[in-house]
Amino acid sequence: MGATDFAWADGLRRTYFPPDRNWLPAHLTLFHHLPPTILAELSGRLKQLCAGAAPPAWLTEVMLLGRGVAYRVDSPVLLAMREQLADAFAGLLTPQDQARPRLHITVQNKVTPAEAKALAARLRGNFRVRPLAIAGLAAWHYRGGPWELAMKAMFRGKS
Repeated sequence: MGATDFAWADGLRRTYFPPDRNWLPAHLTLFHHLPPTILAELSGRLKQLCAGAAPPAWLTEVMLLGRGVAYRVDSPVLLAMREQLADAFAGLLTPQDQARPRLHITVQNKVTPAEAKALAARLRGNFRVRPLAIAGLAAWHYRGGPWELAMKAMFRGKS
């Protein structure tokens, strides 16, 4: 995300996500698990995608996740980029990553359904559809708790 949108989303996440489970800053997930053996190829592909303009994106609604809350993100261009990556790594994707994702920014998870419903109602009270800046693409290593940045590429092209 862009710096302003990231600060806003990560602030919500730090406020509402259980601290003992909050091991990653605010983010959009395109894939849940890619094998580490493809990191070099993935890095090259992310850099190619980021040579162009950042994809337009919008926050479109507050989503209730059952035991958490997220903001839905609508970005056909970002989903098209994800499809390019999915096609390139098709034989390596987990069943979860073979499905088209519902892009979102999770600000709360692993709480009771009642807590999630209360936060969703509070956030819906002043929600308005608005643009969301997408600054780049990154890959992370899962280390059983805290995550470690593997690589990132920032969008460089003009809109």
